[in-house]
Amino acid sequence: MKEFEDIRFYKDEEVQPALQEFMRHPMVKTLLQFTFPEKTSEEIAAVLGECHSIRDFQTKVIYNSVLKVIEKSTEGLTYNGFEKLDTDQAYFYISNHRDIILDTSLLNTSLYEQDLIMTASAIGDNLVQKPFLMALSRLNRNFLVKRGLSPREMLKSSMVLSEYIKQLLEGGRSVWMAQREGRTKDGSDYTQQGVLKMLAMAKGKKSLAEYFTELKIVPVAISYEFDPTDILKMPELLAKRMKEEYVKSANEDFNSIMQGALGNKGRIHINAGEVLGKEVFEKIEAEHDSINAQLKAVATKIDEHIYKNYKLWPANYIAFDLLKNSETYADKYSDKEKRQFERRLSRRVDVKNALELNSYLLMYANPVINKEALYEEKS
Repeated sequence: MKEFEDIRFYKDEEVQPALQEFMRHPMVKTLLQFTFPEKTSEEIAAVLGECHSIRDFQTKVIYNSVLKVIEKSTEGLTYNGFEKLDTDQAYFYISNHRDIILDTSLLNTSLYEQDLIMTASAIGDNLVQKPFLMALSRLNRNFLVKRGLSPREMLKSSMVLSEYIKQLLEGGRSVWMAQREGRTKDGSDYTQQGVLKMLAMAKGKKSLAEYFTELKIVPVAISYEFDPTDILKMPELLAKRMKEEYVKSANEDFNSIMQGALGNKGRIHINAGEVLGKEVFEKIEAEHDSINAQLKAVATKIDEHIYKNYKLWPANYIAFDLLKNSETYADKYSDKEKRQFERRLSRRVDVKNALELNSYLLMYANPVINKEALYEEKS
């Protein structure tokens, strides 16, 4: 439909022309050589020649790219929870957001390996300003979320986006969105009410409970042992804590994409939570009269699922104990792991600068703090 023309991903018949146009771009060639180091340029061209749909491109190229990233920059990817989902069902996955590209790429890798429907995934249009990045995103079934609009333009754009997501799901395509606009910088994951408000715009005359039940919302927790972009996030984090305006550098997002893909991430775990069912939303509807109050309660429910399912690594517990000057979680890590984390810490921040040190430790400790708070509320 014409109203979706400037945000949609490629149709299958557009895949081959796009590949032929961009396969010789230096950055695309670099990606392909990284993915297929053992193949000649002619053999790589033959692989691309076999891609006549987005699924072809994702399974023949992108899946192998992600496997290479996992092999070269992680200690392995594990996942669970997906076995409870139906292979022929479309879901709306909403997850915490730590890495610009990898979050959705790793989720789709997990879905593909579990024979589940892969997602159409939201991406900010500010991240794909270069033509080759736009092409790669549309080849990888990304749809655009427009940024930097006036309030009136934002409202119109949100309505179109909401309707597009609805049509994708009704057409049998799963969808992924991050729980918030922009990546989490401080390790404290929370769902922005505005994301859910946008999602609800297409509900028509249905109640929020009815519509959100139909979407089959699955909260997903993505846990990286180490954030390869942690040091890149520090300037913005420190500026916010000092209540100063932060202005991104020209290539900041691109540098984050590259560092996120190639930097050491340690172990990665993805945990798919339960589908949020009818009883969840009807309970929220019964307890809250206004739509805004209901949306806030839904956001809190998603956060609870993400905190509960977030895999905590030794680094998270070490950061918590260093931050609190305690040994609360000393049984969760070894002396060797603590020494290794302290070495990483000293290489990345000025440990004599209290604000810098505190900000870095919070980045890793906040998942522990959030999970603690969740269980305190439940007890």
